[in-house]
Amino acid sequence: MPRYKLTVEYDGRPFCGWQRQSNGPSVQAVIERALKSFSGEDVTIGGAGRTDTGVHATGQVCHADLSKSWPVRTVMGAVNFYCLPDPVVILDAEEMHEGFDARFSAIRRSYRYRIHNRLASLTHQRGLAWHVKADLDAEAMHEAAQEFVGHHDFTTFRHTRCQARSPEKTLERFSVRRDGEFVIAECSSRSFLHNQVRSMVGSLRLVGEGKWVPGDITRALQARDRSACGPVAPSDGLYLTRVDYRPAEVDVAEWKDKQARKTMPAVEENGEA
Repeated sequence: MPRYKLTVEYDGRPFCGWQRQSNGPSVQAVIERALKSFSGEDVTIGGAGRTDTGVHATGQVCHADLSKSWPVRTVMGAVNFYCLPDPVVILDAEEMHEGFDARFSAIRRSYRYRIHNRLASLTHQRGLAWHVKADLDAEAMHEAAQEFVGHHDFTTFRHTRCQARSPEKTLERFSVRRDGEFVIAECSSRSFLHNQVRSMVGSLRLVGEGKWVPGDITRALQARDRSACGPVAPSDGLYLTRVDYRPAEVDVAEWKDKQARKTMPAVEENGEA
């Protein structure tokens, strides 16, 4: 059964998030509906990550298993046709090697947060960026963001209902820069906690406004207390931009090992087969 890797772009405003839910439309449900319309099959896709209500993506990745092999351009074109009129598109499709999994093969996820920093209210960017009127010092925010880089307990910066087994994560990079009226924050890690990026950006805004200094970010981290976090940034400005994957040979080797273990005879307690 061929497995396809789909790179997905979407406007998160109409959706209750990536994951299929009973209480509203989701990106996953749109793609699964499109796959069924195209192939006639009930397909459950696997995603690289679950974005929240209103969060956008320019480089989300999912995988889909189909019963027959199709040209990748056919898959991409057909899914895009049947996703209409929802704001979801497949940017790229690729038939993958054995063992590939959009979630478990990932080694890095990258997010971008866009702040539209101007006095006038938003028109074209409404719902696509966080509108902050007060002048922000992007250099100070970048300096403070380096306090997040490395391995930390991020209890302060995760949602109280986060289901991750551990609050510890390793942030590979976190940069903040000004681009005209926009302040752009970008960060990468193998994985993130629920609301982690929005929580960090919300606290960095306080630094940009001069209400916090970088040391306050350090103290908030060390507090390991959700109440020490600044106001959480809204979903409007958050984008999943890229997912990086381990080499194909690692996936294939792991898959072959699992298949071999499935065929091994059962071993009783006395050690004899």
